[in-house]
Amino acid sequence: MTISIKDVARAAGVSPATVSRALGGGPVSAELQAQVEAAVKATGYRPNLSARRLRSRHSQTIGLIVADISNPFFTAVARAVEDSAYKAGLRVILCNTDENPQKEAMYLQLMEEERVTGVIFAPTRASVDKLARATYNFPIVLIDRAGRAGGRDAVVLDNFAAADMLVAHLVAQGYRRITGLFGNASTTGIERHDGYVAAMQRAGLTPAARFIAPTVEAAEAETRHWFKQGTAPEAVIASNGLMLMGVVRAMLAAGKKIPEDMAIAGFDNESWTELAGPGLTVIEQPVADLGRAAMQLLMDRLDAPDAPMRKLVLGGRCVVRGSTGRVTGAAG
Repeated sequence: MTISIKDVARAAGVSPATVSRALGGGPVSAELQAQVEAAVKATGYRPNLSARRLRSRHSQTIGLIVADISNPFFTAVARAVEDSAYKAGLRVILCNTDENPQKEAMYLQLMEEERVTGVIFAPTRASVDKLARATYNFPIVLIDRAGRAGGRDAVVLDNFAAADMLVAHLVAQGYRRITGLFGNASTTGIERHDGYVAAMQRAGLTPAARFIAPTVEAAEAETRHWFKQGTAPEAVIASNGLMLMGVVRAMLAAGKKIPEDMAIAGFDNESWTELAGPGLTVIEQPVADLGRAAMQLLMDRLDAPDAPMRKLVLGGRCVVRGSTGRVTGAAG
């Protein structure tokens, strides 16, 4: 009697799709790989390699679609995803969208054409809701930006809590007029804005938030405008590393001192933030953990296509440096 892949699946207690991935060197855990190999030995199954290659629907490749590869945050995420994919025997196609929903749609279509095994995606705000309703031939895991996630697995930072943490630190240092600069393209910007507003209101302060393009240039222009008009706040929170850099550039160009003329806090503990001025206070994101978690969610989804969707929320760490030095005479 011919032994089929379904027989192996029954013996291993897994799905036929999992057996196919394990035998084809695809993304399965070491435990599942061992189960399948034991079942193959027990049943005497002999795979028809030529037929399996012809039937294969996937390329053992994953897509990684990010918003801006020039942003060091996404560079670090890409590295973490690629490392994990390599260990799982998968290749990575990297796509950069420039926060453009049309480019996102184009790259998702490319992933269909390339028959990828799965996609890890940092979408714009405009695409998040569409993803919950769309159907693709591969699983999608959202990274960094998820909103309510809906019908997709996701791994994100606790953005609300992180922004709240920065405001609380600035208030404790004696600052009262605290402005927030938030990216206008993603759900991340909204979540950080909400955390900022909640913390300001809890402290009895009036929020002063601005949504701008999440770029160096936009933040630099906004900050230059403040100094030109004489409307600069006591402190500013920039909601990503590029915007943080823009604020610093504008202060240097205007001959302003940090924190004497304006305190600065922001996101992403890049190497340059330790060297700028007296060092910048930032939220350090667990970037490597975000990338690894996204890959694990993708592999888990491949192993259990009908399992409930999961959203993993990771915590950040506030790294305090001189850019938020205590206001002279502030109450203890």
